[in-house]
Amino acid sequence: MTAQAIALERTGGCLCGKIRYRVTADPRVHYCHCDMCRRATGSAFAVRAWVSSGSVSWLCEAPAVRRSSPIAQRGFCQACGSPLTLSYDADPGQIALHVGTFDKPEELEPHHNYGSSQRLGWVCCGIDLPHRDTEERW
Repeated sequence: MTAQAIALERTGGCLCGKIRYRVTADPRVHYCHCDMCRRATGSAFAVRAWVSSGSVSWLCEAPAVRRSSPIAQRGFCQACGSPLTLSYDADPGQIALHVGTFDKPEELEPHHNYGSSQRLGWVCCGIDLPHRDTEERW
């Protein structure tokens, strides 16, 4: 075995199966509590898995992309509406995938909270993890 780490290959896709992907990097996973992510997911928070853009392969077709704010774009399936990605203009080499779209989301445990000041008071998952804040509000 070499000293170089062996990346796990993970797969996932949208609800209807029209979009499938493969990831060959180990994601950095966190909860996001910002109001933009809440609205984009229709949930109390998002759970994101960040990887380098080059480690993601779209196996069928790529998601449709929509500008969701002056600083970011979000990818989704046009057929079923599943939200799939987030990417910031300032860092095009990184992309976040929604953990719930992975085939084995149980393997991807969040390690911190982001947008903590916008956390809804009744959300208690990940409360013991480190917190990071954001100035972004939409």
